[in-house]
Amino acid sequence: MVTFGRFTAYVMIWLAILFGGGSLIAFLVFLLAGSPQLLSLNFRANEVLWWDTVLCIAFFLQHSGMVRKSFRQRLARSLPAEYEGAVYAIASGIALLVLMVLWQKSAPTFAAPRGVFRWLFYIAYLMSFAGFIWGARALGAFDPYGLRPILGRLRGKKPRRMSFVVKGPYRWVRHPLYLLMILMIWSCPDLTADRLLFNGLWTVWIVIGSILEERDLVFEFGDVYREYQRRVPMLIPRRLEPALKDFQRLS
Repeated sequence: MVTFGRFTAYVMIWLAILFGGGSLIAFLVFLLAGSPQLLSLNFRANEVLWWDTVLCIAFFLQHSGMVRKSFRQRLARSLPAEYEGAVYAIASGIALLVLMVLWQKSAPTFAAPRGVFRWLFYIAYLMSFAGFIWGARALGAFDPYGLRPILGRLRGKKPRRMSFVVKGPYRWVRHPLYLLMILMIWSCPDLTADRLLFNGLWTVWIVIGSILEERDLVFEFGDVYREYQRRVPMLIPRRLEPALKDFQRLS
């Protein structure tokens, strides 16, 4: 296995922030305002949706494939474990940027509300984004760019095994970040043909990704997570009051 020095570690940190953080900011704008179509490929009308579908599927394969345990095991043979998260953030950021740059807009426009109705979509987006931040903070160890293991290695700290703690929106649903991302996806007020395709494909992918992630979580936490599955719904809250009323430690 190749070992990396401090210089490489800091390069990886900044690349993860650049591509991971930069693509995330651009994606948040993309979700609310739609595609600016930075590059026109001059496709015919019937070709645009096929092209956009290919872009989505390519991103789904990269994003979901690299997060699977089998891929991480293969990656660990040639890469120190602390770099896995950063490599994933860099690759996902590049793939997401490619999708947004190459995305092609398509007529017709099915809905384009104006006035107060348009502002309702914006408010829904902002509320979903605020909920997403709440959910991320509730995780405690939320590390979207994979920086924590690298910084820990640089400081000579051994990685700690994560305990399973339920708090914040995780008392209502098991995957609040996915639920809120779906709400943000559907909060764009202008519903064109390409945007309807985007919304549908990404919603299906997020649901499938939630199911696949459940398998990894059961493998990692065992009976504790099975009990959590029994008591808390996956994506849709059953009622206004939380399924778990306390900030309860389940392990």
